[in-house]
Amino acid sequence: MEKELVIVLDFGGQYNQLVARRVRECNVYCEIYSYKTDIEKLIEMNPKGIILTGGPNSCYGEGAPTYPKQLFELGIPVLGLCYGAQVMQLILGGKVEKAPVREYGKISVHVDTQSPLFNDVTEDTICWMSHNDYISEVAPGFTVCASTPDCPVAAAQNQEQQLYAIQFHPEVLHTVEGTKMLSNFVYNVCHCSGDWRMDSFVEYQIQAIREKVGDGKVLCALSGGVDSSVAAVLLSKAIGDQLTCVFVDQGLLRKNEGDEVEAVFGPEGNYELNFIRVNAQERFYEKLKGVEEPEAKRKIIGEEFIRVFEEEAKKIGAVDFLVQGTIYPDVVESGLGGESAVIKSHHNVGGLPDKVDFKELIEPLRDLFKDEVRKVGLELGIPENLVFRQPFPGPGLGIRIIGEVNAKKVRIVQDADYIYREEIAKAGLDKEINQYFAALTNMRSVGVMGDERTYDYAVALRAVKTVDFMTAESADIPWNILQKVMNRIINEVKGVNRVFYDLTSKPPGTIEFE
Repeated sequence: MEKELVIVLDFGGQYNQLVARRVRECNVYCEIYSYKTDIEKLIEMNPKGIILTGGPNSCYGEGAPTYPKQLFELGIPVLGLCYGAQVMQLILGGKVEKAPVREYGKISVHVDTQSPLFNDVTEDTICWMSHNDYISEVAPGFTVCASTPDCPVAAAQNQEQQLYAIQFHPEVLHTVEGTKMLSNFVYNVCHCSGDWRMDSFVEYQIQAIREKVGDGKVLCALSGGVDSSVAAVLLSKAIGDQLTCVFVDQGLLRKNEGDEVEAVFGPEGNYELNFIRVNAQERFYEKLKGVEEPEAKRKIIGEEFIRVFEEEAKKIGAVDFLVQGTIYPDVVESGLGGESAVIKSHHNVGGLPDKVDFKELIEPLRDLFKDEVRKVGLELGIPENLVFRQPFPGPGLGIRIIGEVNAKKVRIVQDADYIYREEIAKAGLDKEINQYFAALTNMRSVGVMGDERTYDYAVALRAVKTVDFMTAESADIPWNILQKVMNRIINEVKGVNRVFYDLTSKPPGTIEFE
């Protein structure tokens, strides 16, 4: 798909995905690459602009991530953020030192509204700062265009060379006018036209799928989640009955979910799909027996999924392609994009086995963030209740059970989660909270029930509010609702005698437990 491109060069910052997401909100396509990416490759991609992310290092330290000076001499607009701003200034002759006063949190920044970056931005605007070092002297040719009392160079620019440095983080929601600043960069500085839209994406993908598949047969890994459901309907629109959807009930789904997925996509459902349900619960439990490490669980689940699909493909005969609902955060978090550490292997990306018995994988949503996937779903006519359903991880309850997975633990977390979701819906909070679920901790503790000693598991409740699922805050659920959920779980779910509520934000935590 021919489209304008802005590249994010990742220096190990925790907000790399968020930078790309904010640029895409401006209808400009954006991808993340490591700072180790060769400059010739960058030139070959012909980007309209380049953004340098934050990072945990001091740019003047020995072995700190850097980039060749040639990057700033290509005539391509460059915007440095936090560490990216500091490394730009250092490379071009400025000075970066340890700051006398560390800035962290929401800070009022005074900006020069004549700068192309701050066009239509309030003169004194709230921004998110997070730095120990600061730019003590700007590089030759740069002028200061934003400051705070403790940070004399909150932003600097060299308009002639189209180089801009921002000490704060415009990509996070705490920077009130941050999206406007990034929009100013991509439109006022990079002169993008904004050609990244989901209606044209759908048209392109349908045509591209038809050309790739030809008259071949395709198997789609359908979980019933948002991503795989959108992928399945997209493929169905493109190639019709050449597609077979295989739904593997691996025994790690939410309570009653297997039947619900079959009701939607099966013979009596809303879509004319070739649908096969495989009940493989015992097979997965056996593979997971004795396994406690989260990454090991993810990889086992990923490999076993593939093996089931391979077996079903042989029954169908001569299946050439496997379709997966992989999305862009899966790719980045699995360490296949950018420079940040591997957060977790996704069962359909980093969790794939080395050898796969299919001619090729088709991942039509691989370039999209979650909210973009939802927009594609609406473009395809998928009902809103499916498009906006609660996210559910590919490895399922396997990563909502801390430690070893077995049938007993699955039953406990299914029942607890069902009660929790039921009470949240009764309270009318299901539209306000973006994701909520129960998880089973590996902790057992002493309790007293019916005058008898118990030694049972603790369930943890999780609920977050988020816009993009890359940062999140715990939801403020009324105490009386949490009390009701706790009472019901302890009274109705055998094997549980304690209930916790998780207050952790993302970062430092993740939304899922493993």
